[in-house]
Amino acid sequence: MVLERFLRYVRFYTTSDESSDTVPSTARQRVLGQALADELDALGMKGAQLDEYGYVYAHLPASPGCEDARPLGLIAHMDTAPAASGENVQPRVVRYEGGELALGASVLSPRDYPSLERYVGQELIVTDGATLLGADDKAGIAEILTAVEELLAEGGAHASLRIGFTPDEEIGRGADRFDLAHFGADYAYTVDGEDA
Repeated sequence: MVLERFLRYVRFYTTSDESSDTVPSTARQRVLGQALADELDALGMKGAQLDEYGYVYAHLPASPGCEDARPLGLIAHMDTAPAASGENVQPRVVRYEGGELALGASVLSPRDYPSLERYVGQELIVTDGATLLGADDKAGIAEILTAVEELLAEGGAHASLRIGFTPDEEIGRGADRFDLAHFGADYAYTVDGEDA
């Protein structure tokens, strides 16, 4: 399910705009935000909402017997960097066999990215080379929603879980209007990047 979610999310055009004075910096981020709020609601999260600034919040109450545990938060951002196009993303799942990987008119090469060689024989998700993929940080969003779905399906004991998705992180404004009091977590993890 995480792969299906991720491939769906990267198709949302959510590039932020550092020259904008609006919050979020682009209205298109709100489109993904509303879709995520709707999905969180459909999963059974409480208070799922997209606020006036484009932030998404939801929570899962603690399971019986865990009400005294401190709330835990999970955070990711919805926007993609303005350094390259994030519009009309065409994701592909490919098996990496080593060497250069063709991405349309460009290539992904281990000369430029030596860590690529660690993934020989594995499936990679790439674009056609014309856009950013948007894994930063739509992968984090897909991971969080899939974890919530699995937690709900398993029905295990858990503390209150707080979810927050932010706009405009790529232009340094992701935390500017984040409502900590409303979020309500004593501790939170930002799910964004790095190796498996």
